[in-house]
Amino acid sequence: MEAVIGIGGLFFRARDPATLSAWYQTHLGVKRTPTSYAETPWEPDGGPTIFSPFPQATDYFGNPQQVWMINFRVRDLDAIASQLRAAGIAVDIDPQGYPNGRFARLHDPEGNPIELWQPADPTVSP
Repeated sequence: MEAVIGIGGLFFRARDPATLSAWYQTHLGVKRTPTSYAETPWEPDGGPTIFSPFPQATDYFGNPQQVWMINFRVRDLDAIASQLRAAGIAVDIDPQGYPNGRFARLHDPEGNPIELWQPADPTVSP
């Protein structure tokens, strides 16, 4: 069977797309969408990607009106949390470690939940 080989994009509505794109680039290093074919898009490092629909009534995303959440793999959770906090962004690191790694939660300027994941396995390339 032929199967997809990865995620080609994440598309969602925003009140202010330009400002939100700039925030993601400034604070998380996610390059803005190119405006020409001469520019290169963001190319994340390879590694595992979880595709997981959640029950409609989940409280995992926080606000019950949120229908999506993105999870970014990171190399050093403490370092990126410190960097974000220095920029005035609230980050909550889950104090519990899990077999698959460590997690933190923050929100973008429009209130969208973001989860940061530092894999437990050092051979996983975040």
